[in-house]
Order: sequence, then structure tokens, then C-alpha cells
Amino acid sequence: QVRLVESGGGLVQAGGSLRLSCAASGTIFNINTMGWSRQGPGNQRELVATVTSGGSTNYADSVKGRFTISRDNAKNTVYLQMSSLKPEDTAVYYCNARLARNWWDNVNDYWGQGTQVTVSS
Repeated sequence: QVRLVESGGGLVQAGGSLRLSCAASGTIFNINTMGWSRQGPGNQRELVATVTSGGSTNYADSVKGRFTISRDNAKNTVYLQMSSLKPEDTAVYYCNARLARNWWDNVNDYWGQGTQVTVSS
């Protein structure tokens, strides 16, 4: 069984910062890509940022220059440092890990339960 547990969400004023964390635990052989997605009120879930095991990153245009994704491979943890937050960043943020549980397994996507980020104007 694999669990992804997010933390660090909350309420912040526009212009402020938050840092999200997501730790993967359980039977894990190898984690390829880890990332963050978000779903705001009335919106579809959108990809925010991803990071590979080698450290290559990718960002949605809406967060480039404001958000930074990183990971600690030894801890199976991914982080999202969010700065210059805007009200439109308000959403439930979900972490994701594409991983193999055993060496013989195919990779599959696993998701956390989500953490609420609210940015007030």
C-alpha cells in the first residue's frame, strides 16, 4: 500500500508565501515523477508543477517565477514553495507520485488527499 500525505496548506494574504510538503510512504521501489496539481472552485484540476527523480522541473505558465518545486529523494518527499500568492491560486492542492511498488511492477500514479490553500485579497 502507498500513501501520499500533504501538509502546509492554509490561509494567507495576497502577496504572501506558503510551503507545501508531500511525503510518500509504504511499499515503494522507485519514484519517477512527483508533482502538484490543483483544483479551484468550479474549475477542472490543473497541473501546477512536476519534478523528475533527476531534478528536472516543469511549471504551468500561471505559476512560473512564483512557485518552486523540489524533492528529497531520500525522504520520498516533494515540496512546493509558493510565493507572491494571488487570490486565483486558491484551490485544493494535490500531490502526485508516479512510482513502481516493486521492481517487477509497472509504474502507476498515486494521489494525496489534498490540502486547501486559500489566498485572501
